[in-house]
Amino acid sequence: MPSSRPPRPSTFRGGIDGVLLVAVLLVAVNLRAPLTALPPVVGDVAADLDLTAAAAGLLTGIPVLCFALATPAVAGVLGRSSLRTAIAVALALIFAGTVLRSADLAPLGAAGTFAGTVLLGLGITTANLAVPMIAQRDFPGHVATVTGLYTAAINVGTVATTALTAPLADTVGWRWALASWSVLAVVALVWWLRAVPREAREPRGGPAERVPGPTAAGTKAAADEDALAAAAAEGVTGTDPTTARERHVLATSFTWWLCAMFALQSSSFYALTAWLPLILEDLAGIPRSASGGAASLFQGFAIVGGLAVPLAARRLSLRQTFVGIAVLWLTLPVGLLVAPGLWAVWASAAGVAQAANFVVIFTLVAQRYPTVRRGRQASATVQSVGYCLAAVAPTAAGALQTATGTWTVPVAVVLGALVVMTGIGLVLTGAPRRRAG
Repeated sequence: MPSSRPPRPSTFRGGIDGVLLVAVLLVAVNLRAPLTALPPVVGDVAADLDLTAAAAGLLTGIPVLCFALATPAVAGVLGRSSLRTAIAVALALIFAGTVLRSADLAPLGAAGTFAGTVLLGLGITTANLAVPMIAQRDFPGHVATVTGLYTAAINVGTVATTALTAPLADTVGWRWALASWSVLAVVALVWWLRAVPREAREPRGGPAERVPGPTAAGTKAAADEDALAAAAAEGVTGTDPTTARERHVLATSFTWWLCAMFALQSSSFYALTAWLPLILEDLAGIPRSASGGAASLFQGFAIVGGLAVPLAARRLSLRQTFVGIAVLWLTLPVGLLVAPGLWAVWASAAGVAQAANFVVIFTLVAQRYPTVRRGRQASATVQSVGYCLAAVAPTAAGALQTATGTWTVPVAVVLGALVVMTGIGLVLTGAPRRRAG
């Protein structure tokens, strides 16, 4: 049924959604770029800091572990605070972490690098949750499109850092090469603070749940409406909002299958992101000087993937779209094992798929949990659980390589994970689409 709630007035200057969208995209550029800057120079970092392959993998795994462990706390804070402030703090943490990770602080040594990595992880975790909340709150009719643009912007950052960090390191050393990317956070922070004015004092409940005219009766009516909308999205019949409110996202099997799908997606992505330059050196014989640029295809074609899902959804069902995504994703591990000489084809195809699949997963979240409050709960659960597995993937892949002396076994494990993910995705995208209204 149509919502009786009055439309939320824009809190942004002039009500110009385009200004907010640009701000969101600049934030998104920072959300993986500091992480993908590391793999092209991970050998230099490990040699300089005297790290094993597994320990070097931690430098990629720690931010993902932060995604997993800090997400519940961050979700709680975001439910009670200004999104403007939250994203400003996130960008400040990303800047500080990038600089500290690269700083040559004699008393700290490798500990400073790991400490900076933790700050990076906390900053990115905050923005990971805050940006989808803005998409669902301020672009309610275009969540898939904004998510696609946001995903494409993330991968613009990853392409730049993956392709350019190694050449920069050859000129100025790995520390300055990694630190140079902190300028992205500065640009995003300056734009964000100028484009998004300070919001009025938030009522209890935070910006995501703000309702104009917060009288006691109006607040209860809005809460009851959210509860009934959530119940309808879950297929719960009846009209008792108290009963509906009792059904938490954790009580639905759909949430947990989404967690499994996202865990397998993210663990495969981070394992390959951390080690793809070295995998291509080993299995495809690419020189070290070119391996970072070669691996950037995996990140570069993700820009296409982020934009492809909204376009495909106009002609195909979400399940049909996912089938194509799954096939493209599987080509990379299969191709590296069977025909590594065609690595450019496999990396490009999988690059499209890994970003497109991210959009599919969070489109499923928005469809299944259409209120902002429940969407935040579901997104936090999916990210927290999913990133737990993803956090250990780079370290596990490095340990497997150390134990076997080849990258064939880690690639085969990624293949197995993607096969299982494909099965889960076929079930979830084929489930009936149930929405409030």
